[in-house]
Amino acid sequence: MDRILTLEFVRVTEAAAIKCGRLVGRGDKIGADQLAVDGMRSEFEKVHIDGEVVIGEGEMDEAPMLYIGEKVGLGGDSVDIAVDPLEGTNLVAKGQNGAIAVLAIAPRGCLLHAPDMYMEKIAVGPRAAGRIDINAPVKENLRRVAEAMERSVDDLSVVILDRERHADIIRDCREAGARIRLITDGDVTPAIEVGIEGSGVHMLIGTGGAPEGVLAAAALKCLGGDMQGRLVPHSDEEVRRAKEMGVADIHQVFTIDDLVKGDDCIFSATAITPGNTLRGIQYFGGGARTQTVVMRYKTGTVRFVDTIHKFGNRGMSIKL
Repeated sequence: MDRILTLEFVRVTEAAAIKCGRLVGRGDKIGADQLAVDGMRSEFEKVHIDGEVVIGEGEMDEAPMLYIGEKVGLGGDSVDIAVDPLEGTNLVAKGQNGAIAVLAIAPRGCLLHAPDMYMEKIAVGPRAAGRIDINAPVKENLRRVAEAMERSVDDLSVVILDRERHADIIRDCREAGARIRLITDGDVTPAIEVGIEGSGVHMLIGTGGAPEGVLAAAALKCLGGDMQGRLVPHSDEEVRRAKEMGVADIHQVFTIDDLVKGDDCIFSATAITPGNTLRGIQYFGGGARTQTVVMRYKTGTVRFVDTIHKFGNRGMSIKL
């Protein structure tokens, strides 16, 4: 992929964040999501790619834009696109931390076509890469990660979605002595934090959305981290859907290289509300300021882009 595309994808996630950010705390998660979709889709039309959405807002009959299978771009490199224009709709509606506009891009055929169902996940940063096993007990994984990071288990911080289904995982983490940070929604943001040294987050574990799992894997691959996932179908229909999308073995443990294949991918996430590593969008008279993290696996670069956008006829934006 052309390296110049990296900044183009920053503009795509910035557009989604700016469009929906005005609804932070307004209680309208559906309206915020639609604005994010509108912003992201319109910006894709300016990018020189031959893109196909493989993870998006749903099927063609469910989503008018950014649906699975939709073609976007002006033509160019053939790429798979995974998007979540608003990761954390409830977070935006309630004005809570951690909402982002996010996408991942890879050459055609390199992103897992993950069905919209649950996925078990375990993710760690670079220093613990290669040490996790989704089939091993939670306490064993904690021991391995602590050993790899040259610290004790009680120095580890683990992010888990606050759900009843995670009661056993939460208990096991606490019994082992690890600290827990429970989150209400959105597990892509903590996956990014896991991969960034100094974020204070050392592991993500639990069951969340499979499409979000692919986005998280793209970020962690760029950061040198590690992740494993396994689909959790709840019906025969979900099993059928997974097989239609190319998942031959519903019980397969996906490694990070199964979720994101090949030697190139680009990940971009713009904060809508504040997080540990990114400041949320800030509006001012005539403009806004955004923070984005953009990464590329092939080059190993991780950039934090701080942007001032001037609204008006010229549509000016200034990169700091």
